[in-house]
Amino acid sequence: MSEVTQPVPQPVFVRTIGDGARRVLALHCTLAHSGAWRGLAAGLSDATFVAPDMLSHGRSPDWDGQGDFQDRMVAAVEHLLEPGMDLIGHSFGATVALRLAVAHPEKVRSLTLIEPVFFAVAIQDAPDLLADHDADAGPFANALMQGDAALGARLFNRMWSNGGPRWPDLPEVLRAAMTRAIHVVPACRDAIYDDLAGMLAPGVLDRLQTPCLLLRGSETHAVIGAVNDGLARRLPNAENVVIDGAGHMLPISHPKEAATVLAVLFERAPE
Repeated sequence: MSEVTQPVPQPVFVRTIGDGARRVLALHCTLAHSGAWRGLAAGLSDATFVAPDMLSHGRSPDWDGQGDFQDRMVAAVEHLLEPGMDLIGHSFGATVALRLAVAHPEKVRSLTLIEPVFFAVAIQDAPDLLADHDADAGPFANALMQGDAALGARLFNRMWSNGGPRWPDLPEVLRAAMTRAIHVVPACRDAIYDDLAGMLAPGVLDRLQTPCLLLRGSETHAVIGAVNDGLARRLPNAENVVIDGAGHMLPISHPKEAATVLAVLFERAPE
């Protein structure tokens, strides 16, 4: 029987935001970086955010292309999860956060999933809404298939930014960072569509007895609502909250409102 060799975890850059006693491990979305948590952290003065940059994002090195990207991100940040931490993830970062929480439920004080793109839930619960999402994502996917990373990043940003700044209005350094990271998006597909880690298997999510928050914006893509609703039904101790007027990028666009909701969760999850 042959031995399977696992890729060596790649080191990632870690940013610390704030100086409060409560420690929060925060995992950003694709095409962003750890600095995206500054606004939310400012509204939670009693917390210190430990925020890594994903591989191929921010100050972290480029992903080496080995293995499954979600597996590699779990391996890259797992050592940052300390006992008693609050765990927060946004979009793809939320799928990594969910995996960490399932693997180490005894370490997690609370879990917050902001707009998780865990589309395996929608495959089971709302395949029609997922089909709508996939149709909307078609131009982005076609651009990448044709090798146009800059156009792919532009279309992906347009799809998820919900009326944010137009691509030509973004600083060149930000457009370049998004173009650098865009190859990660299709690399995440198998994990979030096919649930490669088996998180939806019977009994797995039952391990998470800790208080959980599922957070989304009212103006986000409909498939996110299906994912959040589905996870709320599957997690034993979850609250489902919608921030009015926000879209997918709510931690950046509506940090004060998000911080208010998180403060309530933190009260539910004392030390």
